[in-house]
Amino acid sequence: MPGVQQQVTRPGTKTEKYVDTKRKDDVRYANILAAKAVADAVRTSLGPRGMDKMLSSANGDVIITNDGATILNKMEVTQPAAKMLVELSKSQDIVAGDGTTTVVVLAGALLKQCLNLLSKGLHPTIISEAFHKASEKAVEVLTAMAIPVELSDHEALVKSASTSLNSKVVSQYSSLLAPMAVDAVLNLIDPARPNSVDLKDIKVLKKLGGTVDDTEMINGLVFDNKASHLAGGPTRVENAKIGLIQFQISPPKTDIEQNVIVSDYTQMDRILKEERNYILGIIKKIRVTGCNVLLIQKSILRDAVTDLSLHYLAKAKILVVKDVEREDIEFISKTLNCLPIANIEHFHTEKLGRADLVEEVSVGSGRIVKVTGIKNMGRTTTVLVRGSNALVLDEAERSLHDALCVVRCLVNWRFLIAGGGAPEIEVSRQLGTWAKTLQGMDSFCIRAFADALEVIPYTLAENAGLNPILIVTELRNRHASGEINTGINVRKGQITNILEENVVQPLLVSTSALSLATECVRMILKIDDIVSTR
Repeated sequence: MPGVQQQVTRPGTKTEKYVDTKRKDDVRYANILAAKAVADAVRTSLGPRGMDKMLSSANGDVIITNDGATILNKMEVTQPAAKMLVELSKSQDIVAGDGTTTVVVLAGALLKQCLNLLSKGLHPTIISEAFHKASEKAVEVLTAMAIPVELSDHEALVKSASTSLNSKVVSQYSSLLAPMAVDAVLNLIDPARPNSVDLKDIKVLKKLGGTVDDTEMINGLVFDNKASHLAGGPTRVENAKIGLIQFQISPPKTDIEQNVIVSDYTQMDRILKEERNYILGIIKKIRVTGCNVLLIQKSILRDAVTDLSLHYLAKAKILVVKDVEREDIEFISKTLNCLPIANIEHFHTEKLGRADLVEEVSVGSGRIVKVTGIKNMGRTTTVLVRGSNALVLDEAERSLHDALCVVRCLVNWRFLIAGGGAPEIEVSRQLGTWAKTLQGMDSFCIRAFADALEVIPYTLAENAGLNPILIVTELRNRHASGEINTGINVRKGQITNILEENVVQPLLVSTSALSLATECVRMILKIDDIVSTR
């Protein structure tokens, strides 16, 4: 209803005033179109037969992915309303980890319905309120059709992780990656807090070379950097006592930039001798505790270790891994059950971690240090991902992250739901029936909301090269006759019972996608002006 002039008569006056609402309609229209354009950009990458996107940056970096959150994150979006859809996929990534494309496609479909409703003269607030009611009802419907799942049911968890991986570039490796994701998350569950899992306790390490088939889960710890070979230090230590240090084994420096001018050789010898004694003093204190593996944090101010200190450490038969990143310290100390040591004076035996074996092994073109048989190991897991090139490696890591998130969703909220467009069609059907019992504008808006949900099965069929209109009509027909778990089987190109095909997803993925998409659409609807600020 662009540019409606409303006739307003003020009480107590004889004059009439015309209010021009054209600008507000134009702003709303522009916002909806911009957001819809973003949704259409990722729509083709929905589902197991979805296309991948190649993202190229100005500096020549290339990413190949069909993960909605990654695509939108890397896109240059300038329109403020369109940015809201980018934030929407980010929030879905945080809440559920999977369904990042679904949530954006849903929001796009809802916005399309909003355009129709606005053009018929409905007020944005009425549409917004009705959509809110519809989304709450939709979540109820989804919860009613969900199947409870136990964490002891390993097969059900693997099925849901496989479903998440099936739409990825590395889908052919889902039989390997899905059980790995399930085992990795189940390792983290603490009996004291059975419903919470922190994915920061899973370290994913990427190593070029081999194929994704060579990916392995390591019950221990892996360091990307090799052991120090200078002066012939050991590269394999059994019955290891591991020290994690945050101080430097190098000669001290002055606090300020100062130069010390040495004019005499005897003075120079004294300086070198003092340096040697200083380093030797530190290494003796380390050796006394029985420590034979040393992990040294990367230092910014000065060298954490010098060639001289590495020489003495090699003589003391201590395996050295240097340049440990600051952000990895917490993970390492949790895994090894040891404490980081910030000062040589605090270097005591009880602060050391213990493991059966620490060795350097060659992987692909590089070398890694592997720690296995850790005593009293913390609840952490390390996954070593392999791949033939950097693009596959990055995508394998992203896919594994999605699979881990899916299993985490099931730990948080233990319900499964059918995939393949079945829940969307069922919700659409039940909302349509509910809309008929309502009166006034609400009935009209909820009917539109129900129609918008059909975009998911429609897009799944379209991306698989099937006839979307035939498929969606047949789906509606089957659901109306009570087959609530009937969905699109993309592999066979027909409609089957999706649960029997093992296409399942966590309930949290679907419910959060619906709630977040509706919330985002309501926010875009409520905006009637864009004001530039300084």
